[in-house]
Parts: sequence; structure tokens; C-alpha cells
Amino acid sequence: MIAEVLTELLGRKVTPAMAGMTAGADAAADIGLEFSLSLSEAVAAATTLWRSDVEQRRFLLDTSYAVAVYPAASMRWLTLPGPEHPASIGSSRRIGQTDVDAVRTMATAFRDLDNKVGGGKVRSTIVQYLHSSVAPLLRGSYPEHIGRQLFGSTAELVRLAGWAAYDQEDHGLAQRYLIQALRLARAACDAGLSAEILAAMSHQATYVGRPGDAIDLARVAQIAARGARLAELESECHMVEAHGHAARQDRASCTSSLTAAERAFEQAGSARQPDWLTYFDSAYMSAKVAHCFRELGDHKRTAHFAAQSLNMSGGYQRGRAFNLTLLASATVPTDPREAVRIGRDALDIAADLASRRSLSYLRDLRYRLQSFNGLGEVAEFRQEVLELTTRRD
Repeated sequence: MIAEVLTELLGRKVTPAMAGMTAGADAAADIGLEFSLSLSEAVAAATTLWRSDVEQRRFLLDTSYAVAVYPAASMRWLTLPGPEHPASIGSSRRIGQTDVDAVRTMATAFRDLDNKVGGGKVRSTIVQYLHSSVAPLLRGSYPEHIGRQLFGSTAELVRLAGWAAYDQEDHGLAQRYLIQALRLARAACDAGLSAEILAAMSHQATYVGRPGDAIDLARVAQIAARGARLAELESECHMVEAHGHAARQDRASCTSSLTAAERAFEQAGSARQPDWLTYFDSAYMSAKVAHCFRELGDHKRTAHFAAQSLNMSGGYQRGRAFNLTLLASATVPTDPREAVRIGRDALDIAADLASRRSLSYLRDLRYRLQSFNGLGEVAEFRQEVLELTTRRD
């Protein structure tokens, strides 16, 4: 953290070693933060990260958000020559379609669990599976067409591990996994999954207060989405850019990005979406629009779109908790009692989740209700939120 602050202040790279720490510690601390130039380096970086995580290495615990690594990774993604050829004759173990299908099945199962129970309940299991089951596959022997599928399905699992870490507000750890996921997706020549990962990076950047970075990442994601020819995905990438503009209080740019997102969504055809994109529908779009208007302080429009976002598919318990809390927050100025009623539904769901982001949404709602603490039901609800968040912390 000291090195990162000095880097920003001085305008030049300052490493932990330059700040008086050992070179060995510096090397360990960088694991997973670089977008590798070669395939062999990419496999080594990813598998080392998983092993270190499973072993609960000290340098991975409570790592902070690094401000420079996402812009560097996105630039590498843009400029790396390709396509790459992920074939291997690394060992006597031959990897085939059955192995790839097994990884895809596990990715689907973990994705569903993450949406239902939160990142805190699945992240360690995903990482253990990557370390014990997927790493040996990457070191095996496979032709290029199997290698592309293997790298792509692995990238999806690594993205899930990063998203779960983000959901637990372990931001430095989330960055490491999302960067490695982006590198593996690039090796697989999967522009669509690359766009999805870049959009996740943008999402996180807005959440941690780096909206400028979020906008840049969203624009790179749009390039990838256009390459994949997935209109729904391009719409999502415009949405995360809009959220970045809203966080900067740039209403005009936010409106322009929202318009672009709607236009792209209207162009979506009947082509089958990738499994990892099925969550993106009109309800999800409404939730993202509501987030934008909340950033801009427009409670009426926030409430309107948050209400629409509740027309969502089943199985997205964490998303429902977010959207209910968003609606409750927008309702506070006009009807605090109704805000409490809606907030209780969100509180009931969040109590069964392992998601620190869900708790952060509830803390925000509690803060917004502070002026109405003289109402009995408001004071009672605020106390319940305090008890849950304190207990989880």
C-alpha cells in the first residue's frame, strides 16, 4: 500500500523493495497481478495463485485494491498479438473433450451457487477445485482445439473465483483472479468472455471509487463485445460505462451510454447466449439503470427502475437482495415506513447469504433512514441491520 501511494504521488513506479522491503516479498506480493506475455507464463501465474490461495499465504490476506493493474492488464489484452495456439505436449496425461465438459459442468454449478448463497460460501471451494483438478489438466497433453476449450472453461471458473472475492469485498484478491481470468480467456480467443471479465473489472472499479478507470475498462470491454458479436454483451458493457459516468456526476455522458445500451439490447437476436450471460435481461438492465440514477440523486427514477428490476428470474437471491435494498433506499425520502417494509424483505434474504456487498447495501439503507429514527419501526429496523452486520463482521 505504501508503494502504491508513493507511485501515485511521485508519478513513477515505486516498488515495495524500494520502500525497504525484501525482493522476495516483492515478488510474492505481485503474484497474479500481471497479465502474462506468454502462454507458459500465464499457466504458471494462474496455478501459482491458486496454490498460494489454497495454502492461505499471508501476502494474499487482506490485500488492497491496486490502482494501476487493471489499466495495464486491459492494455496488454488490446495489444497482445494473436491468435495464440494453446496446444501442449506437457505430460503423458492426454486431455480430451470429457475433461473439458467436466470443467464446464462445475463452472455452471458454481455460478448457480454463487447467485443463490453468495461468494463467501463458494469461493474457497472454487479455488480448491482449480488447484486440485484443473491445474493438472492445464499441464497435460492436448491439441489446440481442446486447449482453446480448456482455457475458456478455466477462465470462466477463475472469473467466478474473482467475482466471489469481490462479493466478499476482498478487492485485491478479486483483482488477481480477474486479471488471470482475462489472460486465460485471451488464450482461448474468447472475445465474449474477455468482454464479460473486463465488464466485471469496471463494475468493481466503480464500487471502490475509481469511476475513471471503470469507464476506460468498459470501453475496452465494448471492443471485445463487438468482436464477439453479442448484442446483449455490448449492452452490458455500455451499462457499466454509464454507471462510471454517473459516479462522476456526468449526467450527459451517463444518458448517452444508457441510450447506447438500450440500442444494443434492442438489436439482440435469437442467437443462443453463452451460459455465463443468461443473467443479463431487461430486469438486470433496470437494476443497472436504477444504480445510475441513485448515483445522480434522482430518487423518483431510481425507485421506478428498481421496482422493474424485481421482475427477475428465479435463482438470483443475491441480486434480489440488492434490488430490494435499492428500491427501499429510493423510497426513504417519500415514505420511510414503506422503505422499512421493503428493506425487511432484503434483510431476510441477506441473512442467508455470505455476501459482504449485500451487507454494505443494508448499511447504506440504515444510514439513509437515520433522519427518521424517531419512528418506532424505523428504529427497530435500523437496530436489526446493525446487529446482522456487526455479527457478520
